[in-house]
Amino acid sequence: MDLITSQEALEIILQNTEDWGVDNIPFQESEGRILKETIVSDRDLPPFNRVSMDGIAICAARYDQGIRSFKIEGVQAAGSPQLTLHNTDNCMEAMTGAVLPVNADAVIPYELVSIEDGVATVEDYGVQYFKNVHKQGADHFKNDVLIPVNTVISPAEIGVLATVGKSIVKVGKRPKVLVISTGDELVEVDKTPENHQIRRSNVHAVVSILKAITVEATTIHISDDKEKLTRLIDGFLNNYDVLLFSGAVSKGKFDFIPEVLDTLGVHKLFHKVKQRPGKPFWFGKKNQTTVFAFPGNPVSTYASCLKYFTPWFQKSMGLPSENSMKAVLGADLIFKPSMTYFLQVALRNEEGMLVAYPQKGNGSGDLVNLVKSDAFMELPAGRTEFKKGDVYPVILYRNL
Repeated sequence: MDLITSQEALEIILQNTEDWGVDNIPFQESEGRILKETIVSDRDLPPFNRVSMDGIAICAARYDQGIRSFKIEGVQAAGSPQLTLHNTDNCMEAMTGAVLPVNADAVIPYELVSIEDGVATVEDYGVQYFKNVHKQGADHFKNDVLIPVNTVISPAEIGVLATVGKSIVKVGKRPKVLVISTGDELVEVDKTPENHQIRRSNVHAVVSILKAITVEATTIHISDDKEKLTRLIDGFLNNYDVLLFSGAVSKGKFDFIPEVLDTLGVHKLFHKVKQRPGKPFWFGKKNQTTVFAFPGNPVSTYASCLKYFTPWFQKSMGLPSENSMKAVLGADLIFKPSMTYFLQVALRNEEGMLVAYPQKGNGSGDLVNLVKSDAFMELPAGRTEFKKGDVYPVILYRNL
């Protein structure tokens, strides 16, 4: 199959999303999850005429008639059943959060009241009906939609869920993901590598990317042994929703992954994309298991995961998958290959504009250069010169 463009690759990936169903979980554990039900108000909000300042509750008509001193009948405390103001020439002390007493329709704050011998005397205040009262239903009425389906749950939504008594909430079930590294040159992070070895870093960067979008993943490393790869991957295809490979997808003598996946009946949807870094990227499916096989160079894996896996997961969960963030190129650049270029950039906010400055590195193997950058700027294929001031999409991987 000929190389496809980055846009074509993304379109194919987004046409092959999955639905993993729904989890019912305690609302306290739902932050960051995707809501899979519509949350409505179970009663008016607020559910009663709520006192919004500590003070005295009065009948405003009596104030308008010139009364300035009100005998105190009692105290309406927050959390107590509603009391009744029996004589509208009198008042009731009322606390913030309390139900407004029957026959009262305004609250005058304590700061404007002097109390002596059980009588509250007020200054001229300009009382209005329901002054300092949060009226019943002022925010929402019963059965109003408060949170629509497919909302990412934040602390704000947690508070609303508690308000309406939604102790168990339906959220999108997350996929079971395995991140697989291959290669005899890799050793564990806590090991001292030989001169011909390097530490296993790609999978940990990928796991962190996934964690940022609330996807939990496990990892495994497999040596460059075709029989072992075939046996293990066969089991993985039956036990995971997503397999995400790093390495062994190019044309090297020990790059067995495409052959093994083909042997195991994984349907290849594409292999090789007109992009740098990440050209050998392989994507396919078997039944409900989706396979992303990224090149082993660390920047290739990093950029490809952000560009392709993240929007695929978002669309699968019912979220918008489009990347709308753009920035201004901060320097002239020449890139001759006719392919999409994921340029590492540092972002700066300058006079209200997001400006992207290229960060020169040593190719797709230079993982450390990512530390100097904040994002990838996606430069389109078909051009060789990119001018300072041009605007292009950016894929952010660091909070600014």
